[in-house]
Amino acid sequence: PRPAFGAPAPTGRRAPPILGAMRGAIWLVGMMGAGKSTVGERLAERLGRPFVDSDALICEQAGKPIAEIFEHEGERAFRALEAEVVERAGDDGAVVALGGGAAAQPGAAGRLAARGTLVYLRARPETLLERIGDPGSRPLLAGLGVAERLARIEALLAEREPAYASARVIVDVDEWDEAAVAEQIAATLESLEQASG
Repeated sequence: PRPAFGAPAPTGRRAPPILGAMRGAIWLVGMMGAGKSTVGERLAERLGRPFVDSDALICEQAGKPIAEIFEHEGERAFRALEAEVVERAGDDGAVVALGGGAAAQPGAAGRLAARGTLVYLRARPETLLERIGDPGSRPLLAGLGVAERLARIEALLAEREPAYASARVIVDVDEWDEAAVAEQIAATLESLEQASG
């Protein structure tokens, strides 16, 4: 069977540690289907930190699924609610799985980096399409055929990549399973923390 998630990038670009990699929140960023929630739970357990899924918090606060927020209130209303939720998340040093577009909003990546460490789970568009499966709960893909979904994923990824690529840690997640990815992230963060003194 094909492994769920992927291998670490062999030469991922690393920004110099600022806060210290193990201080502040750990923000998992990347596209829908990259495995942020699954890896995040494993990573939080490995590091003994709380785990927060920003999409779950949005649904809890709104009292409805994200697809309904998009349908009835539009993307702008969703992004405003998302920004409000993310602003409150991570204050306790949590591992936070962010929605695919959260870090790509204007100025968001910088604000997040000031409060912790960004970790980008990077995957190929084809991998993302396969993992997403039924797009019913994905408002940005709803109603599209397979080829159209792939094209939309590619376009979204191209648009968001500059924000994602500003992450201090970048891990390719096309081949390994979520436990291995979480372990690789933990080891990298611990190395960065030691290097930061």
